[in-house]
Amino acid sequence: MHERETQSKTRGHTTESVITMQGSPIDVPALARSGMAALRRGDPLGARQSFERIAAAGLADASAFLGLAYACRALRDHAAALVAVDAALALEPRDLRALIFKADQLSIAGDARAASFYQEAVKAAPPAGQVPPDLRDELARAQAMCDRFTGQFAAHLRKRFGQDGTGETSRRFAQSLDILAGTRQIYFQAPRHYYFPELPQIQFYDRQDFPWLDKVEAATDDIRAELLAVLQHPTAFQPYVQGDPGRPRREQQGMLNNPDWSAFYLWKNGEIVTENAARCPMTLQALAEVPLARVNNRSPSVLFSLLRPGARIPAHNGMVNTRLICHLPLIVPGNCGFRVGNETREWVEGKAWLFDDSIEHEAWNLSDQTRVILLFEIWRPELSVVERRQVSDMFDAIDSYNGKKSEWHI
Repeated sequence: MHERETQSKTRGHTTESVITMQGSPIDVPALARSGMAALRRGDPLGARQSFERIAAAGLADASAFLGLAYACRALRDHAAALVAVDAALALEPRDLRALIFKADQLSIAGDARAASFYQEAVKAAPPAGQVPPDLRDELARAQAMCDRFTGQFAAHLRKRFGQDGTGETSRRFAQSLDILAGTRQIYFQAPRHYYFPELPQIQFYDRQDFPWLDKVEAATDDIRAELLAVLQHPTAFQPYVQGDPGRPRREQQGMLNNPDWSAFYLWKNGEIVTENAARCPMTLQALAEVPLARVNNRSPSVLFSLLRPGARIPAHNGMVNTRLICHLPLIVPGNCGFRVGNETREWVEGKAWLFDDSIEHEAWNLSDQTRVILLFEIWRPELSVVERRQVSDMFDAIDSYNGKKSEWHI
């Protein structure tokens, strides 16, 4: 019988004995069962003999090679175990057990390449609900090993470049090292409505680049006083995400009409809210020199943003990347946080920051008290005066085409 024909029948799980090119009969399924039974009863030598007969005949599939690898490892023949698992991976490169086995062998030998095999196993795994029960613990261990190797590599880089407190490095370069080490992932602008090309991918902007913030921060006490007066009226704040019966219903990850995230607008979608603004004159005066983004029917919006105890604003992206959002923290209990992309910060009362909300961001209040900030939007500093006018004119053109004001959120 031709060798190729023999392999085809064997890997098709025929139950008949097969005649090898050497003329000796071999029952591959029976040998495979024998090898597995030997492994289960703690007889690695017997298992090795069974799997080696299959391999010697040129009839081994990935499972037979992996069985041989397990047997060799139990016999402490690590070199042979590596050869066998490599043969298994040559046939089935994404076999999870083989990938983890190879990673374990390399880890035992102190070979840094182990990390890549653990990572490949984690990436190749099916969704959690589809993982076979006997593989769940192994995949969890593979993930733990990934985390361990990532931490070791990150610590090495931090030490090498002085981020362990022994030297200095730029903030951007420090972020690049975290991304290289795998402790941070890359986030890009992904606005839901309008994307302006070739703008820098910056999560939080440097405070020193916006000198007009000095006046805003200096007015914190006055702004907070006006906020506290507003808070005396519980109905003043309305859910930030509100449904429009004239448009498709979007649940917004549980935030639709949810008072846990509420707003009190001084300006909303490019129009001053006269009654509310009259209650907060010092707040508006503090913003007099701010380069607010101005787009008909859309910008600016200026508001007090309230997050109730235990609430979380789910991760989301803003509408456009032609603006930045400014937060001035006014009432900030402990256990409140804010993430933009791969950088997480805590608010400090009276200390403002600016960020690109077209990059994924989220917020949380794990305290037992309410958190409130002043929130407003400005033009991105990279846009020229002409580009700002063109963006504004473009949205006017959109509204004239649609014949009505578009749905908009800050």
